[in-house]
Amino acid sequence: MEWQPDEQGLQQVLQLLKDSQSPNTVTQRAVQQKLEQLNQFPDFNNYLIFVLTRLKTEDEPTRSLSGLILKNNVKAHYQNFPAGVCDFIKRECLNSIGDPSPLIRATIGILITTIASKGELQTWPELLPQLCNLLDSEDYNTCEGSFGALQKICEDSSELLDSDALNRPLNVMIPKFLQFFKHCSPKIRSHAIACVNQFIIGRAQALMDSIDTFIESLFVLAADEDSEVRKNVCRALVMLLEVRIDRLIPHMHSIIQYMLQRTQDPDENVALEACEFWLTLAEQPICKEALSGHMVQLIPVLVNGMKYSEIDIILLKGDVEEDEAVPDSEQDIKPRFHKSRTVTLQHEGGEGEEDEDIEDDDDDDDDDALTDWNLRKCSAAALDVLANVFRDELLPHLLPLLKGLLFHPDWVVKESGILVLGAIAEGCMQGMVPYLPELIPHLIQSLSDKKALVRSIACWTLSRYAHWVVSQPPDSYLKPLMTELLKRILDSNKRVQEAACSSFATLEEEACTELVPYLSFILDTLVFAFGKYQHKNLLILYDAIGTLADSVGHHLNQPEYIQKLMPPLIAKWNQLKDEDKDLFPLLECLSSVATALQSGFLPYCEPVYQRCVTLVQKTLAQAMMYNQQPDQYEAPDKDFMIVALDLLSGLAEGLGGHVEQLVARSNIMTLLFQCMQDTLPEVRQSSFALLGDLTKACFLHVKPCIAEFMPILGLNLNPEFISVCNNATWAIGEISMQMGAEMQPYVGMVLPHLVEIINRPNTPKTLLENTGTERITDAHCSLQTNRGMTQAFFFFFFCVRVSLCAAITIGRLGFVCPQEVAPQLQHFIRPWCTSLRNIRDNEEKDSAFRGICVMIGVNPAGVVQDFIFFCDAVASWVSPKDDLRDMFYKILHGFKDQVGEENWQQFSEQFPPLLKERLSACYGV
Repeated sequence: MEWQPDEQGLQQVLQLLKDSQSPNTVTQRAVQQKLEQLNQFPDFNNYLIFVLTRLKTEDEPTRSLSGLILKNNVKAHYQNFPAGVCDFIKRECLNSIGDPSPLIRATIGILITTIASKGELQTWPELLPQLCNLLDSEDYNTCEGSFGALQKICEDSSELLDSDALNRPLNVMIPKFLQFFKHCSPKIRSHAIACVNQFIIGRAQALMDSIDTFIESLFVLAADEDSEVRKNVCRALVMLLEVRIDRLIPHMHSIIQYMLQRTQDPDENVALEACEFWLTLAEQPICKEALSGHMVQLIPVLVNGMKYSEIDIILLKGDVEEDEAVPDSEQDIKPRFHKSRTVTLQHEGGEGEEDEDIEDDDDDDDDDALTDWNLRKCSAAALDVLANVFRDELLPHLLPLLKGLLFHPDWVVKESGILVLGAIAEGCMQGMVPYLPELIPHLIQSLSDKKALVRSIACWTLSRYAHWVVSQPPDSYLKPLMTELLKRILDSNKRVQEAACSSFATLEEEACTELVPYLSFILDTLVFAFGKYQHKNLLILYDAIGTLADSVGHHLNQPEYIQKLMPPLIAKWNQLKDEDKDLFPLLECLSSVATALQSGFLPYCEPVYQRCVTLVQKTLAQAMMYNQQPDQYEAPDKDFMIVALDLLSGLAEGLGGHVEQLVARSNIMTLLFQCMQDTLPEVRQSSFALLGDLTKACFLHVKPCIAEFMPILGLNLNPEFISVCNNATWAIGEISMQMGAEMQPYVGMVLPHLVEIINRPNTPKTLLENTGTERITDAHCSLQTNRGMTQAFFFFFFCVRVSLCAAITIGRLGFVCPQEVAPQLQHFIRPWCTSLRNIRDNEEKDSAFRGICVMIGVNPAGVVQDFIFFCDAVASWVSPKDDLRDMFYKILHGFKDQVGEENWQQFSEQFPPLLKERLSACYGV
């Protein structure tokens, strides 16, 4: 007998649904409590499906709400539903999929796909066949409701649908969907394309078997009058460009012409989908060949798309010029995530070179408030990537437009021209150089424009040309730009403040010590901003101050500058509670400041140090309580511990030996032992960075812990966790230099891992160097990504750096324990030499090469097979210290004497001319 509701129970549920639509928070809370009570009764869910599917006398919002509450119950408790309740819900869904109301049909579709996502596709075998059969219904509502449900299932379960687990239903579904591309209803046509689109990226075999039919059907629908259909056609072609470009190439001319039209579609959603085509095409090898004949049409279309729309200006409050006194709302402030400190090496840049974030955070324009991807952003990104493909060949199509835009009386047009100029900065820099002496002053002048949105985009675009500005005489552009940017940092508009602060941080990174003569003026401005900024921009201001400290380094350590900078920073520090996430950017900032000020930070170090230790201790205690009783305690936010560890690293690095007394009066070594074993890789990463810094600053407190620490370091030499491995490797190198021959008992537990790292193909460039020099410091190190390069490239780049780190630590280990390391020489000498030839002369390189020379003395046979690589590595030195040069001289001449003049001549014939010339000039061989 079919379930029937109790009338009184039904009225109770209906009243609850009505109350839940009340805006009153007290009522809402009571509703929530009642829902929790009713969920104890299994057939409560029967009432909910009954209201959704059967009570057609009720208003649609109430019925839909009933379905959405049921959906949430399915998500949370479906496994506890009695079988009878499950069957009733499923039956009702399929019987009512053709409800006359679009809202109810959509709600039922959501409910069906939620049930399916709970593993029910396998145990609801009639679902897919029945939905597919219902597509053939002559009733439009039934057909549309079934398609809506199928589309949601395809979105949520695309991989499962293309698997043997369900006996590959796509073999039936794909051909069925393709039939509906010709349906008389645009809504049905749109559903059909959207369903098939879900299987393009995954290259579902059933779709690949029908790929030509699919593409032909798309071409037929290309001029469809319905905008949703056109949008789905564009989306399909963009995805096909990624996975089946071979099938599109014969039609590429026509497709490009079509996409040019659609990028100008009156419906912005269609235009945005079409604009993605140019971004995707730019990543394909055929891009240049395919687009060369179309650039004259494409460039004006992209440029036109970069203007703010009227709705954009409303959303951005573009007519509001002064809002500095308006407090930020919570949604204005993005959540912040601290990035752990990772050791970097002092190589190609001489001073610590910064690491790149894998993700590029150099946005294409400055409208962060428009967080949604829109046509303006997509057009700018497309122009940017195409500039990287075509380089200066782009300019003949662009420059005639650019002048008219940049000097246009309409601010919206002028603003788009400044964005265009910024978007092409990287790809077309060389070709733009002749025009920059005229353009940069115009951009600097635009920083004073009466429209805030013009001022803010001018900040961003100028940051894109900061490298060129800094390369010119300071009085020409740097000084005027800096002066105007500092004025904009104190702008009365919050968006301009933000853009100016970010732009100035970029200028700081490029200018470095060029800014030293202006430090007093810069600090006056940044400190004044402390009293002016609202919450969001205050966080960005911390970053600008931290970047300044990183850029000018010890030049900041002057009493005048310290007196300006430290009081407001410490005041903010004292205002914030331990659980306030605003501590993250402030701690990062203080870490950079402490490193730069060195002994100048001493008057402020004790309270800062103690608070960091307390943060670590609190977080560890919370983690322990949570692990023991997860039902009673919340998991701690370990970012507090990570950022505190990183600031302690900054203090140790900046204060050097002065940190010893602070360490002596605290339990940091005990806490560090726990942190080094934390389950979260980022905690271990920061722990090993701090261990290395403490080793350099006050080894007497580290040494008693070495026996406990070394096995943990050995366990973390796993390149799968690149940054953790890097920092552990670096710390081992620093410990080796302090321990000397006492390192001998630990060589066996770390050397095999280091040799493995250095020999790994594509080993993640920080580790090969550290196998030993310096920690990767995400806290104050961020590499600016080169747009157009892929994430895979950056992973490879990082891998190479990790191997470099490993190389130096092997050299250091060999320097202090040559008898233990030298027997392994032949297993690592070639990659060791290849890695270290690429870094500049510095102390880390010096210690590593001394180690390799000592090891060759112990085991000369280990280097014989790869001696040419050693010669190449020696030649990479510009000016080694005299005693190191003597070591090189003895090894080179010893080898030459050993093999004899004739054999040496034959051997040296293999040398590239430059190497031969360098060895002859420097070492007489």
